[in-house]
Amino acid sequence: MTGGDPGRRQPRPWDPRSFTRFWRILLAIVAVGFAVRIAYVVFAKLDEAPAGDQVFYNAAADRLGRHGEFLEPFDPHPPPLVGSDPAADHPPLTIIVLAPVSFLTDDSTDADRFTMAVFGTVTVLVLGLLGREIGGERAGWFAAGIAAVYPNLWVNDGLIMSETLAALAVTLALLSAYRFRRRPAVGTAAALGALCALAALARAELVLLLPLLALPVTVLVPWRRGALAWRPVVAAFGIAALLIGPWVVFNLARFEEPTFLSTNDGIALLGSNCDSVYSGSDIGLTDLTCLGGNPQGDQSVDSKLYRDRAFEYIGDHTGRAVIVAFARVGRTWSVFRPFDMLEYNTGEGRERWVTALGLVAFYPLLALAVYGGVVTYRRRVALWPLLVPVVIVTIASAVTYGQTRFRVPAEPSVVVLGAVGLGALASRPQTRPA
Repeated sequence: MTGGDPGRRQPRPWDPRSFTRFWRILLAIVAVGFAVRIAYVVFAKLDEAPAGDQVFYNAAADRLGRHGEFLEPFDPHPPPLVGSDPAADHPPLTIIVLAPVSFLTDDSTDADRFTMAVFGTVTVLVLGLLGREIGGERAGWFAAGIAAVYPNLWVNDGLIMSETLAALAVTLALLSAYRFRRRPAVGTAAALGALCALAALARAELVLLLPLLALPVTVLVPWRRGALAWRPVVAAFGIAALLIGPWVVFNLARFEEPTFLSTNDGIALLGSNCDSVYSGSDIGLTDLTCLGGNPQGDQSVDSKLYRDRAFEYIGDHTGRAVIVAFARVGRTWSVFRPFDMLEYNTGEGRERWVTALGLVAFYPLLALAVYGGVVTYRRRVALWPLLVPVVIVTIASAVTYGQTRFRVPAEPSVVVLGAVGLGALASRPQTRPA
């Protein structure tokens, strides 16, 4: 559904009083969001030992901050060879952001968490701007207000993981996409490409933002005809290549097998395609015990070995793999065995009560988002850019495994559409009985 082009609407004259009022209210909401995130870190996460992928991010940031190297902070090869092999367990953005923090604070996990809380607060601000871009000032306030207190966003800002930066990059990319549609410019196209690249450097699956968001936005929006029509596309993908290229070239040079953004795909595939997660109560999850014995080489060699074994298993269970893929997607979107996440998420440092709050908040917000999508389409505002993160999250879950954490890149779309729906309900005329 493409709807109309918001660029066709006539811009309203700029009113300093309206601008000031919007920003006063928005910044007050952002302050609330910051307080919520700081309170969560102070009262629930202070001095807590990292769990799950947090262990890697914290240790890798410390290694990079102290020695300037992307090496395994703890090598699984026996005998222990700590920091001896190249590492690309995850894309590098989170590690790069946290490395100076780790260096300046002597590897303080609390400092890492407070840093993430700041970035999460910026996401609240940007969601307010995105909501205003799509649905007006009231939708902007509602979007920021929802984001300020929405548990499925602020819980990530108390953890040392990539979701906070991924959500921020996706939100900024969406904002740039809508602003480019409203007023095409080469600079805006370049910003869009840069933000899509940063999102990919936070979470590997978000590289799909480039073909699914940046490409159609820069190609389909009316632009100067003739020789200049290619400039936005070149700007977007040129800057994206400049940002992603060095990491890809670095990986191709240091690993035995071709490696681009991450070596984690083999682990994700094999852990998600084995007997224990193809049936029973754990269907659609992942089981790292399926990886088997000791690694055989560097991370790229191991990843290829795991991929080959995963594809072999899928080939032997093709019919079942389709059913499992639906279960994975259902888990990510909390429509299949959602209460399993209460226990499962504790392995990554998410308390049961936070997961429960997230479930309670998600369902009414999802209903509002569906209504907001209808309203957005009827107003002839392009809906499809907001659906791109939803598609990417769904694809990634179907291919790997189901987990509510994987939904984070799509949460900004849910929040903004929910805000549009809430704004539409609030503005409906009230009828009184005679």
